[in-house]
Amino acid sequence: MILYFVITIPILALLAWIIFHQNNKKRSAPLQPLDRSLISLLNANVDYYRDLDAKAKKRFQSHVARFLQYVNIEGVGVEITDLDRVLVASSAVIPVFAFGDWEYPNLTNVILYPDTFDSEYQFEGGKRNIMGMVGTGYMNGQMLLSRSALHKGFSSASGAQNTAIHEFVHLVDKTDGATDGVPEHLMPHAYADPWLKLMHQEMHRIKEGKSDIDPYALTNEAEFFAVAAEYFFGKPGRFEQRHPELYLQLSQIFRQTPAKKRSWFSK
Repeated sequence: MILYFVITIPILALLAWIIFHQNNKKRSAPLQPLDRSLISLLNANVDYYRDLDAKAKKRFQSHVARFLQYVNIEGVGVEITDLDRVLVASSAVIPVFAFGDWEYPNLTNVILYPDTFDSEYQFEGGKRNIMGMVGTGYMNGQMLLSRSALHKGFSSASGAQNTAIHEFVHLVDKTDGATDGVPEHLMPHAYADPWLKLMHQEMHRIKEGKSDIDPYALTNEAEFFAVAAEYFFGKPGRFEQRHPELYLQLSQIFRQTPAKKRSWFSK
């Protein structure tokens, strides 16, 4: 679906309400297998998927199919393609792949914009510097993403950046009720203080120019967590080599060791 109008806040609120009620029905529907064409797109475009063994690939396919069944992906100024859908769903599955049949309770809709947008959700004119965001207030349950950033995150030019994974990590963080960089649903309470201490140590190193982690991580603990997770999943070998303590902590949080051919911890 493609929407060409300049979207307004009331329209977004109405769309959110309609989609919320539609998606409640979709979550309980029987799972349909992923189409072969979408599996081919996974194999061609998602390195994480290609590194899995055959059994894990089947499980990844099922998670992608489930996500596409209960979350709507809409376009504002763009026509949604199968590749868009595969990349959005993969971004959602990757951070929580070790957690069984995880579903995002706080997500009903992903809205793709052609490129960057502003804080008023406009993608024409103005100061458009936002590539992705998770909605709050009446926009709760919505995620907005730049389509160009989505595709770049899975390209060879992405480096350690993946905007879509970044935003889904925020959603994971948010499931305990607070987007604070400490995903209590994924880690024992005893690990929270050591994780915060390690974050603050690395933030200090970023300030001093002694870290290769994106300085956007200095915004707050929630952004540090999301930025570090992008690096952890995007360039796991480099991340483990340059940030071994952070790599170990994130491996424990996500129960994955992506530097070792996408293996994961038992639940």
